[in-house]
Amino acid sequence: MRAINSGMRHFFLALLLLLPLFGGAAWAQQAQETQAQRQQVQPGNNAPTWRAARSGVAGYTSVQGRETGVLIQSEGETWRQLRNGPITRYGGWLVVLVLIAMGAFYMVRGPLGLHSPPTGKMIERFSAFERIAHWSMAISFCILAITGLTMLFGKHLLLPIIGHTLFSWLAELGKNLHNFVGPIFLFSIVVFVIKFIRDNLPRAYDITWLAKGGGVIGDEVVPCGRFNAGEKLWFWGGVIGLGTISGASGLVMDFPNFDQSRSVMMIANIVHVVSGVWFIAWSLTHIYLGTIGTTGAYEAMRNGYVDETWAREHAQYWYEDVKAGRRAPPSGESDAAVAASAPPQTQH
Repeated sequence: MRAINSGMRHFFLALLLLLPLFGGAAWAQQAQETQAQRQQVQPGNNAPTWRAARSGVAGYTSVQGRETGVLIQSEGETWRQLRNGPITRYGGWLVVLVLIAMGAFYMVRGPLGLHSPPTGKMIERFSAFERIAHWSMAISFCILAITGLTMLFGKHLLLPIIGHTLFSWLAELGKNLHNFVGPIFLFSIVVFVIKFIRDNLPRAYDITWLAKGGGVIGDEVVPCGRFNAGEKLWFWGGVIGLGTISGASGLVMDFPNFDQSRSVMMIANIVHVVSGVWFIAWSLTHIYLGTIGTTGAYEAMRNGYVDETWAREHAQYWYEDVKAGRRAPPSGESDAAVAASAPPQTQH
């Protein structure tokens, strides 16, 4: 009897030890059945398959190329959250704040005018080739800025107003313009830099100009060369610096046929957007000072001539060199020929 009871105890003990194994097998079978049922109802909801697809392990594909065997690159989600999150949010506020600051400055200070009355005598400031180089770069930049801002902020600002159909046409047009105008802008930068680099080299008097704020805050005329220190900073930091960064990163995305990886394309996009937003924000100050912010500045780039009073107050050292004959006019023509082609005085 004791032997029977001992055998029963051992039997139940073994059954108790094997129960988790049977339970685990039953649970696994039930999970497989649940997964099979889910595949019939929700064929896309397959967690193991998606985990494998997002692992980054390359599979087989008949299309040969870099990353062609990788179905999903998980870093793309990080890129999307970064671009559509802080970059868009803070980039938008940067542009808005710059516009507000310029508007407030204009209301308080107004345009920068002349301290002395115009003489009526005109002096050549920009040759025809220099104006063509400038406007080629300026127009292509404006196209890139408008289309770039549309692609970055359009779905937040324009889409709710104009609807999906019209916005899709606008976005497609903007994308193609952006892609094709970009290389033109880069070429115009090269021409612009070659033409104007001589007059944008740093000089000792640029430090004085910066220390006195260019006379913008006060009422002092601060001498400078053909271009002041603020324009030189824009030339080196804006046109060359940000222009090169945004242009080079744009070329990486413009020509994916050079077999760059998707991760390289995403990094290039982030660099392009960040540098582009800073470029646009900085350019707004340059556009402001070159149009309504400074009397006579726009006419100088449109016609090529300024009044001698303007030249003396805004580019004193350059003006003195030209008048003394130490430097030829921008077109290289004689003073008589320059005077004959000068437009009539229109500045006030």
